[in-house]
Amino acid sequence: MEEGMVEDEEDMLIPEEQYLTAGVHIGTQQKSASMEPFIFKVRDDGLFVLDVEKSDSRITSIAKLLSRYPPEKILLVSARQYGKKPIETFSEVVGTMSIAGRFIPGTLTNPSLHTFIEPEVMVVVDPAADRQAVREAIGIGIPIVGLVDTNNRLENIDIALPTNNKGRKALALVFWLLAREMAMIKGNVEEREEFPFEVEDFEQEL
Repeated sequence: MEEGMVEDEEDMLIPEEQYLTAGVHIGTQQKSASMEPFIFKVRDDGLFVLDVEKSDSRITSIAKLLSRYPPEKILLVSARQYGKKPIETFSEVVGTMSIAGRFIPGTLTNPSLHTFIEPEVMVVVDPAADRQAVREAIGIGIPIVGLVDTNNRLENIDIALPTNNKGRKALALVFWLLAREMAMIKGNVEEREEFPFEVEDFEQEL
């Protein structure tokens, strides 16, 4: 049994303990039916806990998906304060677009706006908080990647990344991993250890 667990851990992008330390597994006290497959357990205090192995697997899948698009056609959106630094640093590292804070209505749908952009894929930190961006992405028919906590609903999300999407350290770790995997896929680094950024570079200051 222990051998199998070690093998599984080696297949993960980072040791499971690193996910747990960053609080990636920490959910909420609510769960949506569509998040059921990603929930590992419910704690005695009623908090739902996410399965970090599934989070890890989705990070790999999403990095592969995003790597198929020109970086300048990828849009990251976060209304949440703790998502600001992670998406902005990711954008600098990978070369994508990002909108942190207020999402101006019409940004994806109104060509007469000075903020109008035409992404081909969008990543949202929280589908609930970023609902205006989700609505517009649906309207123009582009794929939506959503970081989703236990309380999120998935009906408008094309590919879900189960994670604590409210935690400062969790968001930093997830976007650092996505950026590192994309660097590997694109051949910008040959080994993960060569990725020249630290998780802390992605972390929102308090």
